[in-house]
Amino acid sequence: MHFKSRITRALAGAMLVLFLLPTAPLTAESDRDSLPLQELRTLSEVFSRIKADYVEEVDDRQLLEDAVRGMLQGLDPHSSYLSPEEFRELQEGTTGQFGGLGIEVGTENGFIKVIAPIDDTPAQRAGVEAGDLIIRLDGEPTRGMSLNEAVSRMRGEPGTDIVLTIVREGEDGPFDIRLTRDVIRVTSVRSRMLEPGYGYIRVSQFQSRTGAALQDAVEQLQEEADGLLLGLVLDLRNNPGGVLQAAVAVADTFLSEGQIVYTQGRLDQAQMRFSANGDDMLDGAPMVVLINEGSASGSEIVAGALQDHRRAVIMGSRSFGKGSVQSVLPLQSGAALKLTTARYYTPKGRSIQAEGIVPDIELERLTVRQDDTPRTGVIAERDLGRHLEGEQRRREDESRRQQQALAREDFALFEALNLLKGLNILQGAR
Repeated sequence: MHFKSRITRALAGAMLVLFLLPTAPLTAESDRDSLPLQELRTLSEVFSRIKADYVEEVDDRQLLEDAVRGMLQGLDPHSSYLSPEEFRELQEGTTGQFGGLGIEVGTENGFIKVIAPIDDTPAQRAGVEAGDLIIRLDGEPTRGMSLNEAVSRMRGEPGTDIVLTIVREGEDGPFDIRLTRDVIRVTSVRSRMLEPGYGYIRVSQFQSRTGAALQDAVEQLQEEADGLLLGLVLDLRNNPGGVLQAAVAVADTFLSEGQIVYTQGRLDQAQMRFSANGDDMLDGAPMVVLINEGSASGSEIVAGALQDHRRAVIMGSRSFGKGSVQSVLPLQSGAALKLTTARYYTPKGRSIQAEGIVPDIELERLTVRQDDTPRTGVIAERDLGRHLEGEQRRREDESRRQQQALAREDFALFEALNLLKGLNILQGAR
């Protein structure tokens, strides 16, 4: 099953966008002479007819708010009107705590589509996957349901349940997943050592403090490696994006110079350029960046910058392809507009919009299992009776067991680690 359409993004639990531009003042072109007076008369006439003739009485404020929402929805999939409550939820989402299920969703073919589940949330733990179509919420069809309404229905009191009916590519038919709502506390940066000298950092989304948290994680890994980190895997899989400045800070951590990203739009405020202004914290140690179809927006900025500067090998599958910038423009009423104001480009001028980042090394989604077939006809020194025990044997066996476990648990990460080792060997041979 292949789905092709434009996707509107939002969070079932909070809405994450790329904050960038302040409210732009009206220009001289926005004077009375440039107003489409006939169309405005039509709008006024439609409003009056609805007020006078609709079968039920309609609240003026609700009618005008719906008209505003319609204007923004007609622009592109990412522009929208945020009520005061939705605006507050958006701000909560970028600071790392909000209520809901922990999935970023959009619309496709009239249904709700999962862009990415957030790490360690009810959705991720229940097995919701990027690309899933949600066709029912508690038995009610989602086709024709607005995105805001669907998100609102998925929100609720922590501890209450909701049933999502899912259509997934490769499955024979729809199936149900029951989730329990929770307060979502997102830890945007996690890290650990994969093997002595080889670190792993997972960035699940870009929040206001993600850049500082990433630098702390790198320092901690370097301490564990006795100051000599041989390589790093940066995992951006299923990272839906977030705050633009945070994505820039992450890329800047690994670049000593050069441009990271630039934006272009109609207004002067939309023309922005971000460049590296610090030292590479890894001092040139090899890097592998993991991406997939759930990597979007800020993730693509980081991956594109590191790829263009040949600072890291990008591995995985083609990313989501969101290359537009949304500005959040507050209104006097306490509401806000989330308006597409620019496109962003990688250092080499590539637009990611609808194209995504193509990895240097593409990986299929594979599951690895151990071959327990007994070895026959193969004899090594350790198979001979009364052989001398090697000093490294015990440590090698433990390392082998860890590698086998990693391959079964996360094949892409296993491949990234192997590539890091190879890059480190080549770098040391120069």
